[in-house]
Order: sequence, then C-alpha cells, then structure tokens
Amino acid sequence: MPKRPPFVLNREDRAPDPLVGNVKVTREDWLDLARDVLVNEGVAGIKILTLSARLDVSRSSFYWYFRNHADLLSALLTEWEARNTRTIVAHCDMPADCINAAVCNFFHGFTDRDQFDRGLDSAVRDWARRDDTVRALILDADRTRLIATTEMFARYGYAPDDADARARILYYMQIGYYEAVDRETLAVRLARVPGFLRGFTGEDPSPELLAEFAAHAMANADDAQP
Repeated sequence: MPKRPPFVLNREDRAPDPLVGNVKVTREDWLDLARDVLVNEGVAGIKILTLSARLDVSRSSFYWYFRNHADLLSALLTEWEARNTRTIVAHCDMPADCINAAVCNFFHGFTDRDQFDRGLDSAVRDWARRDDTVRALILDADRTRLIATTEMFARYGYAPDDADARARILYYMQIGYYEAVDRETLAVRLARVPGFLRGFTGEDPSPELLAEFAAHAMANADDAQP
C-alpha cells in the first residue's frame, strides 16, 4: 500500500505565533487532522501512530498536548459541541423582524461554511451508534438545540404546543436533509424555500426576505443547503 502524504496543515489562524524549538505542529494541527479522519474514515481511524505519520512528526509529540487517545477524542467532542450546538443556539437567538426571518437565521447557521460543520455532526452521530457515551452527548445536544428552536417560535406568539411541534419539524427536517445521500442543487433547494417557510411558520415570506436569503446562500455556496 503506498504511503499516504503528510497532512496539509490548514490553520484558521493564518499568522500563528512562531513555533519554538523542535515543535513542528500545534495542538490545533492534531485536532484538525483527527477531525478530518473522523469525518472521512470514522472514529476507528483515529490512531496516534497513524496521525503522527501523516503529520510527519514523532509520536511522542502527541503527548505534549494530550494525555492519551481518549483525551484527543474528548477534545474532538468538546469542539463539536462548541462549534455546532452553540452555532444553532446563537442563530435561534438572533433578532428578526418576523418568524420567517428568524427561520432564515436558523438556516444561516447551517449554510455558513465557517460555523456549523455538517460533516462533523454527521460523523459524531455515526460514532454515537457505537458508543453509548457519545449517544448521550448527541441526545443532550439535540435537546439543547430543540429548546432554542422552540423558544424562537414562542417569541413570535406561537402557543407552547405549536412552538414545540414546529421546532421539531424544522430541526429534524434540517438534520435529515444534510444526512441525505441524494443532495439537491442549491438552485433547486432555493426554489423550494418559499414553500418550506410557509410550511414551517404558516406565513407567506416576503419577496425581499427571499431575495436576501438567496443572496446569503449563494455567497456561502459550496454544497450549501438551507
């Protein structure tokens, strides 16, 4: 089997502090690679020796930043929760002129490339099918996200039962969409947004809001999907 090339470092901080001594990689570099392996290969592929080979460093350098393999996995889960769950909660809490604008804010949390990581969320959900501890974290995250989404509807006058039902329909639809294998193009999905908003909220979205949402989605488009 051919040797895999060293992992290309892709730090969010493009001007990091200089690395001193013989230190070639940072804690963030180990996490970036571990996240990449988790998303593309699953948790079973996260092995210290394999990661060190791809980073082209000795295995001992791992222990500058992590106590052991379990500590690395725990750090990945902490990052997932901080990045994904907090992003959804923050977007649900954003001010908006109407409920349709609030739901668009909710969608923005998923379509902004630098915020919610769909691949990471999917990988953690797959991990949870094999690990009861991770499953408990997923259940807790879903509860937190649903509470924020329910409170978003409640702020616009929906009765408690109605807010809860609409929040669940919206949230689980969104999770299911990015788990789907057969993905729609952005153009097809945007054409469906008016009907989606009407279904989620019971109100017709304004043309201005739809234009703003489309512009935002296209500006953040890779495989972006609301």
